[in-house]
Amino acid sequence: MYSIKKYIVSVASCVLLLTPLFLSCSSSDDDDVSYFADFSFEIDSNNPNNVTFTNNSTGDYLYIEYDYGNGETSGAQSNKSYTGTAYYPLKGDYTVTLTVYGSSNTSGDIKNVSKTVSIAADDPDYIPVEEGLIWSDEFNESTINTNYWTFEVGTGDWGWGNNELQYYTEGDNAHIEGGKLIITAKKVDDNTTTGSYTSTRMITKDKQEFTYGKIEIRAKLPSGRGVWPAIWMLGSNISTAGWPACGEIDIMEYVGYEPDVVHSTVHTTDGSGSNGSGSSMVLETAEEEFHVYGINWSEDEIVFYVDSPENIVHTYGPAIKTANNWPFDKPHFFILNMAVGGTWGGAQGIDNSIFPQTMEIDYVRVYQ
Repeated sequence: MYSIKKYIVSVASCVLLLTPLFLSCSSSDDDDVSYFADFSFEIDSNNPNNVTFTNNSTGDYLYIEYDYGNGETSGAQSNKSYTGTAYYPLKGDYTVTLTVYGSSNTSGDIKNVSKTVSIAADDPDYIPVEEGLIWSDEFNESTINTNYWTFEVGTGDWGWGNNELQYYTEGDNAHIEGGKLIITAKKVDDNTTTGSYTSTRMITKDKQEFTYGKIEIRAKLPSGRGVWPAIWMLGSNISTAGWPACGEIDIMEYVGYEPDVVHSTVHTTDGSGSNGSGSSMVLETAEEEFHVYGINWSEDEIVFYVDSPENIVHTYGPAIKTANNWPFDKPHFFILNMAVGGTWGGAQGIDNSIFPQTMEIDYVRVYQ
């Protein structure tokens, strides 16, 4: 009996000794005042469905991350001055949470703060995403997503094959504002020679490539003699097959000296350049309003349209398909660019007084 009592007392002593130690550890986490989580936000007065978030956290911490309450997050950001932006297309109250990760970089070393963002009205320009969406870039983040896009830089060979005059920069001529991608062509000097202009050419090669589907891009186009914006796709095997064997799908091209006319074309080994298969459509508000430029791309054909699949610009689908006339059974990648001058864009010269010029893109969406 004595030995049993001694054993019980010993266990009880251990419990008494361990309990304060456990409570002390919990209290240390809860009372950690080495950093505080806080943020503020501002609703854009010009675009009241867009909100900017400013990190006001203080102290010793490593990362921050926003949950915007609209299904999107900022991802972990080590820049303590990071400014987040979010788009809320529909009226309502949204709970936004900022998570701050402490310097120990452990799962328990975090602090959260939540605030409510109230959106007063629906965005009248909002177009809901349809079923079947497999990829999109809505351009709702504060910076261009380099997991999707790569900037091509320079003047290219022979002016990107078209005697174009712009120098493409590595992001200096593109930014996101108000939930839209803005590509800007700028004049560098008073000449009209190679390098006298800067612009942007963005591609999804090796990052986002697609075969077949419905593809839509909503955009507003620049104006003026000399600009040549394009929304298009190239075959991902271009480095081995070459052009035009890789295939080219020009969803939309526009030349400023011919206002209010949009063009859609395919280029293949059997027909390329001026011999490509394409058509044009008069679109009187191409420069003033956003329009949807789309294709329905299947194993049988590619149908180009503006604003609605019923508003067809061009249909391409050879009855007997060969490698020379149908390279469109392989993955293609996107290209968004605005050229200046060139064999087509500069066919009637360049008006230097028009610059800077912008092409605005609301979204790129792929459905299957």
